[in-house]
Amino acid sequence: MNDANSAESERPPIETLSKLQRRLLGVLIEKGITTPEYYPMTPKALAAGCNQKNNRAPLTEYSEDDVIRGTDELRELGLAAVVHTESGRTERFRHYARKRFPFNEPQLAIMTELWLRGRQSLGDLRTRASRMQAIDSLDLLRNELQNLLAAGYVQANGPLESRGVEVDHNFYLPEEKKSLTTAGVTPALVEDDDSQQSGVFKKADAVPITNHSVNSVIPVHEFDKRVNALEQIVERLHGENTDLRERLRSLEGSLSQLNESNQTLRRELGCS
Repeated sequence: MNDANSAESERPPIETLSKLQRRLLGVLIEKGITTPEYYPMTPKALAAGCNQKNNRAPLTEYSEDDVIRGTDELRELGLAAVVHTESGRTERFRHYARKRFPFNEPQLAIMTELWLRGRQSLGDLRTRASRMQAIDSLDLLRNELQNLLAAGYVQANGPLESRGVEVDHNFYLPEEKKSLTTAGVTPALVEDDDSQQSGVFKKADAVPITNHSVNSVIPVHEFDKRVNALEQIVERLHGENTDLRERLRSLEGSLSQLNESNQTLRRELGCS
């Protein structure tokens, strides 16, 4: 092991990050993957990435001075470094999350989205994280999340197989008080009276489903199977809708350029 790796291994584990630190680290990771041509990032680009209106929650208005302060803090944690360009006119920053955390690439994408947006559903998380690293199904997402849960990096408000479950990162400062509650968990889940302190959940024996002609009870395993099938359909439709929106924006841009070219040509030909 070389001296640099030895020094990294001797650093204490990172258990909390401030709001600014999380946003900066998330932006550095995201942009490094999605727009590598603009990475490493200048303070101005970092501020713009932190304050952009999409894929961020909450919205922020960090200044370049805030960025410098936050990146200095990340550097002290071993999570960022300054990169000096050949011109030497502007400092740029890069992250070292892969050195400080034992995340694989899907897990890094998941953590990045949680740092950038906080609490969210599995379907939304998969869609957003897949911009950086392909996560082909909810089952694959759940597998990665289960490993992150076991290591204490994320938290959830119920079993990952349950309808309506949400997840969040676990890097909040104590004063932020961002522990997930059981609010919003499907009624098919009940808390075990003997495990309230541990937050363990168990499934109810059955979920009553009433129709107009007869009262019937569907076994919970059959209910979960139907819910999982519906979740996969909804997730697929959500992804297709996202793709269609992106194609529509692209077509609108092409149409706008075509109209401009048409107007230019008409002026050159002397047409009114």
